Amino acid sequence: MTAGSGPAAADLASGSAATGNAAAAVTGHRRLLEQLRADGVRHLFGNPGSTEEGLLDEIARFADVEYVLGLQEAAVVCTADGYAQAAGRPSVVLLHSGVGLGNAVGSLCHARQRGTPMVVLAGEAGVAYEPLEAHMAADLVAIARPVTKYATRAVHPGSLLRQFRRCLKVAATPPRGPVLLALPQDVLDQPNGEPVVPTVVPDTRAVPEPGLVREAARLLAGASSPLIVAGDGVAAGGAVAELAELAEAWGAQVRFGMASELLLPWTHPLSGGLMGHMFGEDSAAAVADADAVLICGTYVFPDVFPLLTSPFREDARIVHVDLDPYAIAKNHPVTLGLVADPRPTLRALTAALREETGDAGAAAAARRAERIGAEAHRKREAALEADRADRDQMPLRMAAVAERLAGLLPDDAILFDEALTNSPDLTRWLPPERPGAFFQTPGGTLGVGIPGAVGAKLAHPDRTVVGCTGDGGAMFTFQALWTAAHHGIGVKLIVCHNAGYRLLKENLVEYREALGDPEPAGEFPWFFDVGEPRIDFAALAESLGVPAARITEPAEIEPVLRTMLGQDGPFLVEVWLERAVTGAAAEGGRCPLEVKQS
Repeated sequence: MTAGSGPAAADLASGSAATGNAAAAVTGHRRLLEQLRADGVRHLFGNPGSTEEGLLDEIARFADVEYVLGLQEAAVVCTADGYAQAAGRPSVVLLHSGVGLGNAVGSLCHARQRGTPMVVLAGEAGVAYEPLEAHMAADLVAIARPVTKYATRAVHPGSLLRQFRRCLKVAATPPRGPVLLALPQDVLDQPNGEPVVPTVVPDTRAVPEPGLVREAARLLAGASSPLIVAGDGVAAGGAVAELAELAEAWGAQVRFGMASELLLPWTHPLSGGLMGHMFGEDSAAAVADADAVLICGTYVFPDVFPLLTSPFREDARIVHVDLDPYAIAKNHPVTLGLVADPRPTLRALTAALREETGDAGAAAAARRAERIGAEAHRKREAALEADRADRDQMPLRMAAVAERLAGLLPDDAILFDEALTNSPDLTRWLPPERPGAFFQTPGGTLGVGIPGAVGAKLAHPDRTVVGCTGDGGAMFTFQALWTAAHHGIGVKLIVCHNAGYRLLKENLVEYREALGDPEPAGEFPWFFDVGEPRIDFAALAESLGVPAARITEPAEIEPVLRTMLGQDGPFLVEVWLERAVTGAAAEGGRCPLEVKQS
């Protein structure tokens, strides 16, 4: 179908107020792309379909808006997600009708959970065809509503750009998230005279009035066991340095709640690492001793199996700072909630806290920070020393690969981590230290690692980008390898291959322990293993145009990694790793209990 053709287009054209020859007029297809250009959008991620033919035809005429072609919608959305994270601005996706949107729902769950600014455009045949319930017809808004921040549908050519600008504004305004705009083709086919103006995203750098900041400082001052729980709102607000300064002034450890970016350098003495998001008992243990808690940029707690009762001490004083009012006191009461931007608020709170506590409070905070830092350093060094002792073990440990990789990467490298059970090994040797150089999956949706790294590399073509994923996650969205090869996106990828769903096994061990099973690491369901046949990821990558190599023993690690990093284009390394299943995590992220596989 060409733009402006078909009976539906003719019906709408007859009622249009546009003047002149409709065939020669500028249609909504072109106006929409002009709007993208005005908003600085230079990449449109998609997989083409018949219900958006007119727009696809017009895109080919816009040389400054690159269509990034993906082969499956779940991978397309994750690629756009990685791009938005790394670029720090909204990405735009074009999907095909209900079937394309349906394929993308899982990835949109991920984008919604981590707060990715993204506008998803979904094509449909036309408003005129809706009563016919024709082939592939679906209520796109209803499909998208549970997994997006906002979902709407264009129904008139006179409000097309207005709706797009609204969607972009909503996606980019905290709390950020994916937004859907359904696009009937017969609406876009019509002449469109709307003005093209850049979208205005409101400035949200709000800080509470001074009296409330002083009240927050009074609540937090005097704590003997203070704690900060931080989330992605800190990174989104550019408040990493401010968080570090407050933690040091207060002498408080920082734990990461729903965190997919760097919130505090992981080597900082007060960095307490990720809290996890599986069992509420683990979150409760993390906050059990805290007599004062500052929550910033997240909700509490993002557990799969959360506690139904508050895990905080009854006498704990809790201050919650977030630009999302829904997140504050969402699940548990707080003492003071402040709807405010983390960066200026943390800065003001640090000054107020220092004034409130004085020299004696500063000295006590320094002693706490020294004690916390010394214990963290001891644990880290013990874990690194244990890694060194195992570096030549067979089967391979991921720590052996991470140690060599750390010595080869340039200082400005970007790491995109979906290694999951191998993430502790990876991040011990490659601890995130710079904002914008580390991204990870917050969990829940597999398959974000490969496409996410491809998107990050597209956002930063001049930097080395390494993506790590597991063999389970890789099989969800391996189609993104073709996108990297097709567009010449030089991302480097590592697949941690242990031939099984190890995370499920480890979670089952913890579940059995909670039920009092005397042998929690016994036999596992047979379908937790995917080793027969064992997937050949190197061959799979090469079949999609990405050169690849395999590491199976220690002597191969450094030569293969040097080959990977020396390539101009994309490259994949498959690492065959030990398949041991672990019990309770030991210090520094190592898990000592190894048991027989089922």
